[in-house]
Amino acid sequence: MLNKIMKRGQRKLSKTDTEVSGSVSGSGVLVNHASRGGAAPQQVSDGGVLVVAGTASVEALPMFREVPVSERQQLFVRKCYVCSLVFDFTDTLKSVKEKEIKRVNLVDLVDYVQSGSSKVSEANQEEMIRMISVNIFRSLPPAAHENTGSVSMEADEDEPYLEPSWPHLHLVYELLLRYIISTDTDTKVAKRFIDHSFVLKLLDMFDTEDLREREYLKTILHRIYGKFMVHRPFIRKAINNIFYQFIYETERNSGIAELLEILGSIINGFALPMKEEHKLFLARALIPLHKPKPIATYHQQLAYCIIQFVEKDNKLADTVINGLLKYWPITNCQKEVLLLGELEEVLEATQATEFQRCMVPLFKQLARCLNSPHFQVAERALFMWNNEHIVSLIAQNRTMILPIIFEALETNIRGHWNPAVHGLTSNIRKMFMEMDMQLFEECQKQYAEKQARDRTVQDQRQQTWQRLEDSVDVHQIG
Repeated sequence: MLNKIMKRGQRKLSKTDTEVSGSVSGSGVLVNHASRGGAAPQQVSDGGVLVVAGTASVEALPMFREVPVSERQQLFVRKCYVCSLVFDFTDTLKSVKEKEIKRVNLVDLVDYVQSGSSKVSEANQEEMIRMISVNIFRSLPPAAHENTGSVSMEADEDEPYLEPSWPHLHLVYELLLRYIISTDTDTKVAKRFIDHSFVLKLLDMFDTEDLREREYLKTILHRIYGKFMVHRPFIRKAINNIFYQFIYETERNSGIAELLEILGSIINGFALPMKEEHKLFLARALIPLHKPKPIATYHQQLAYCIIQFVEKDNKLADTVINGLLKYWPITNCQKEVLLLGELEEVLEATQATEFQRCMVPLFKQLARCLNSPHFQVAERALFMWNNEHIVSLIAQNRTMILPIIFEALETNIRGHWNPAVHGLTSNIRKMFMEMDMQLFEECQKQYAEKQARDRTVQDQRQQTWQRLEDSVDVHQIG
């Protein structure tokens, strides 16, 4: 909540600030002030760019191809100043001409940086990043759950939010992306402008509800991670902190799936042997991400990251499986189905040694899933036996596993309401009989003895209650 307040606390542009164009001393930006009388417009500073508060009209600037090469650097600055003006898109009829001028200039800047026809000077790079920051880093509108007080569990439950200023915003993001991936961009120079503060603000914007913006942010942050090696530890730590806040404080962030998608690629590039820092990240951030309620919105990306860790280092399988069991849901059947699917993928990458360390608590949980009244949970648990690698692990440790799940199998055979679950259980029962008939008969005998003991206990309980009832009747008659 504190992060929300701080993020929302950024200064919002006033109506007059956002609807006008400006002039900058010595910049060469052409401004035509409308002569309507009244006080002269005042100049106010906003994000390093002077914005004229009043009625003004920006005149169109020439395209880069229309001016000599020697004048293009100065024109670049002028275009950056024009593009630093932020407009109100909630009213499509206001400042139509100025919005179009800004759009055209943004398109020209993107083409200029992408073409690489002329290297952008250091001063102009700084001005461009300042202009990009003014446009991108802004206060986000309240999310749907903040207005209604409800948390949406379904990603498609409501119509997706679309950022009104996207006609300009997507061009600003495109400009930033082209600048980062350009071969002309010198990281030694660019890291002065794309610094830790810039990266943190970029990460804050992942909370936007506009999917298009999150896709751009994902691509840009991934490119920054790849190009600016000096920022890599900081980016990993910053993402870590976002996860901590999401898990233990808010359970609300629209960009968790995109951040996990970036991490999936990063984890894939980890060198072996794996650093302790990365193992701690798995244990303290990724595994606890199975706890929040909105897991369905990012589980696919989370499972990919988890599998990457296990495939990189098989010894981590035990840590992962025990972590999944720790956060196993009790009443959320949809979440159980998700975790069972992930568990199968983890087991497929698990070796015998790690499997033996966690198989007892694992199959105790699977036994509970087999008897779940929710047929999808029971069915998904039974599908584990369709995996050859998992079956081979079970066969090697059948003397420990079959006694754990035998009662669950017999309970399904005798009374599960779903025919599909009943059929799958019968197939697994036959599989164990073919695997080790002697062990199966021994488990069957133990199960029969347990049933007899349970019936004896039940009979004794009934007799005790009957004696109490008879005693009450005698006292009432007396």
